[in-house]
Amino acid sequence: MPKNTTVVITGATSGLGQLVAVELGRRGCFDLVLTARSKERAEATRKQIEAVSPSAKVDFFYGDLSILQEVKRIGGEIAAAYPKIDVLLNNAGIHAFEQRITPEGLPEMIAINYLSPWLLTHTLKPCLQNVDKARVVNVASEASRRHGVLRLPEDLTDTTSFTARGSSPIYGKTKLLNIMFTVELARQWSNPGISVNALNPGFNVTGLGRELWFAPLLERLLKILRLGDPRRGADIITRLIVEPEYHIKTGGYFNVGNGKSIEPVSPGGDPKMQQKLWKATENLLEQKGFLS
Repeated sequence: MPKNTTVVITGATSGLGQLVAVELGRRGCFDLVLTARSKERAEATRKQIEAVSPSAKVDFFYGDLSILQEVKRIGGEIAAAYPKIDVLLNNAGIHAFEQRITPEGLPEMIAINYLSPWLLTHTLKPCLQNVDKARVVNVASEASRRHGVLRLPEDLTDTTSFTARGSSPIYGKTKLLNIMFTVELARQWSNPGISVNALNPGFNVTGLGRELWFAPLLERLLKILRLGDPRRGADIITRLIVEPEYHIKTGGYFNVGNGKSIEPVSPGGDPKMQQKLWKATENLLEQKGFLS
C-alpha cells in the first residue's frame, strides 16, 4: 500500500477492530483514524499500536454509534480533518441479548450494526471519491443464515422485545442487511471506482457477546481449546483492506480462511430486495433528518 494511506475503522478499541488497527500500525504505511466511545480504551489501543510502531499516526474520534446524530457528527468531523480517505472499515457491532431502544426511537442492534455504517459511509463518500482505488469493507457474518423472516421496511424500526434466545435471528438479520447494503452500494458506486466488499470473519472469541454473564469463562475455555481465534477474522479483514485482488472485485462477500466468495443466503442476493432495502433505509434516514 502507498505510504500515508488513510484508514477509518469503527469499533477499534476491542475485538477484531483493535487487532486490525494494531496490524495496520505494524505495517507502518497507514494513518489510522479510529472511532471510540471510551477515552480510556482508546488510549489503551493507542499504546498497543505504538508498541509495535512508535511512529504510527493514530487519531481518535469519540461518540456513540448507536445514536445516528452522533454518527453524522463523527462523520462530519472525520471528513473535515481527512478530506481524502483510502479505506473505510465498518466493523463496529453488537449482539444484544435484550431489546434496547435508542434515544432516537430505533432498535439498538439495527442502529449500531446496520444504520450506523450506512450513514457513516454516506457521510464519508466525498472523501472516498477524492482518492484512487478507495475501498469500503463491511464486517458481515454467516450468522446471516439464521435471520428468520426479512420484512421491509418494518424490520428497520421494529422495537419488539426479545430474550437472549430470541436475539440470534435479530443479530443475523443485521448481518444480512450488511451484505445486501454492500452489494447495492457497490452497484451504485461503480462509477466512482470505489470497491465495496463484505466478509465473514468466522466464529471469534471477542467482546461481541460480552453481555452474557459467562462470557469471560467461555472466552478462557475457547482459548485453551484453541477455538474462535480472532486473529483469523482480523486476517481476512486485513486482506480485504490491503490486497489488490479485493479492489478489483466489488460487491462481494468473502470467507474467513480461504478468502473465497460466499453466496449470501436468500434474499441476500436478490437485486430487487437489495434495492428495496436501500430505498427503505433512505426513507427512514430522511424522515429522521439525517440525510441532507
